[in-house]
Amino acid sequence: MLNKQLVTGLLLIGFQVCAYAGLPNPGMEFDPKRTALVTTDPQNDFLSEKGVTWGVVGKSVVKNNTVKNIESLYKVAKKNNIPVFVSPHYYYPTDHNWHFEGALEKMMHNIKMFDRKDALSIEGFENSGADWLQQYKPYIQDGKTVITSPHKMYGPETNDLVLQLRKRGIDKVILAGMSANLCVESHLRELLEQGFEVVVVKDATAGAQVPEGDGYEAALVNFRYLANAVVTTDAAVKAINNKTAFK
Repeated sequence: MLNKQLVTGLLLIGFQVCAYAGLPNPGMEFDPKRTALVTTDPQNDFLSEKGVTWGVVGKSVVKNNTVKNIESLYKVAKKNNIPVFVSPHYYYPTDHNWHFEGALEKMMHNIKMFDRKDALSIEGFENSGADWLQQYKPYIQDGKTVITSPHKMYGPETNDLVLQLRKRGIDKVILAGMSANLCVESHLRELLEQGFEVVVVKDATAGAQVPEGDGYEAALVNFRYLANAVVTTDAAVKAINNKTAFK
């Protein structure tokens, strides 16, 4: 019989092996009838060189080829009749009357990020910071893409994205957009809490690089901890075209 000390040692070794063996990779089975592409903030202020945040996100956007990769996802989704949803970020004049703000909220209000003149008018919207990147317009404005009400912070708790997905029988999401550690990660967390399976396309997003840290690198860690799968754009396109699982 094994003595007590030996058994304890074996148990400790087993625990350490499990603790450091790495995270599992659940993946996500692809079902075109239950799957949608969701993009957050595919807007000029994040993705255009003329956008108000380009100074802090530009290097990450260029490095990841984010603009082209998001477009590749739109193309493959439309080709395969996968529903596309856009969760945008808008601020109206009344939003500037808030009495308190977090750090990024304060910055966004100060630089007039995503500003629109009115909730019921698109006057001045065309080519503004709140508008879609020009090359995305054929996909977003095709009459089929669902443009949700705007989220006001970072996650979809303040808009109707979950309702729009549920009403279409969708419970699997391919997630991309801007920015990685803010709206993308917040959408990931809330969608998971709401019972969705979520795959994050890691090079179809990017993040700010500021003295406090690299938002994109921070997000990658949490994507891996949380998502059903974290994949490249090439892998996502292949899975959609071949109707295979995301791994």
